[in-house]
Amino acid sequence: MNAADSVGPLPAGVPCSYEELAGMIDHSLLHPALTDAEVEAGCQLARRYGVAAVCVRPCDVRRAAELLRGSSVRVAAVVGFPHGSQLTEVKRWETVCACRDGAVEIDMVLNIGKARSGDWEYVRNDIAAVCEEAHGRGARVKVILETAFLDAGGGGLDGPSLKRKLCQLAEAAGADWVKTSTGFAFVPLPEGTYRAGGATDEDLQLMRQACSARVQIKAAGGVRTLDRLLRVRELGATRCGATATAQILDEYRRRFGGPGSI
Repeated sequence: MNAADSVGPLPAGVPCSYEELAGMIDHSLLHPALTDAEVEAGCQLARRYGVAAVCVRPCDVRRAAELLRGSSVRVAAVVGFPHGSQLTEVKRWETVCACRDGAVEIDMVLNIGKARSGDWEYVRNDIAAVCEEAHGRGARVKVILETAFLDAGGGGLDGPSLKRKLCQLAEAAGADWVKTSTGFAFVPLPEGTYRAGGATDEDLQLMRQACSARVQIKAAGGVRTLDRLLRVRELGATRCGATATAQILDEYRRRFGGPGSI
């Protein structure tokens, strides 16, 4: 069941229905070390909790589609993952293969280096190639900005201006969502450590304001609790990438009730 299926007034103090919240989650199965058995278990978890989609590696699309056939859970495949530096022709072919194998959503990484270089035509054409292939096969596209790598700006723009520009380019190229992060960005810090990128309030607000109502927003990276998921929902995100799906939705049922309340 998806958000649109939720009907009737909610009890006082309940921010949204279980179905609405579960319908925001793309259960993420993207770690490079996942085994076949772990991917299959993740698909079964997604089916059991009734989430929007599983987001899987290209090699797992066919099996995920088999496991989720007959359910409401969609299959999303990553393209150009995780750094976006593949040739456009490679991203186009990845999209063709993913749709052929059963993906109905594509989470693509834009070319971060080209974006920071200010090569707007390249970035737009790169996104448009994926959107053309996906839309022609009935699939929708989420464009990953990898916002943590954009904080310093590029292409003659400061960080916020660069992010707004990329949102606008993605929309012009046909994107259905813009998405914050892959979950695999680690930004080097002066002391020699790294900061993990993720969905910040500021970036979600900026992205929502930069796009028209036609384009949705997906938060990814660091959304591991029910409170955080409710917060990104308040900020306008309609989808969220999560690995802590069970913990988040079990906490919802503990607090507010819902299917299989615990």
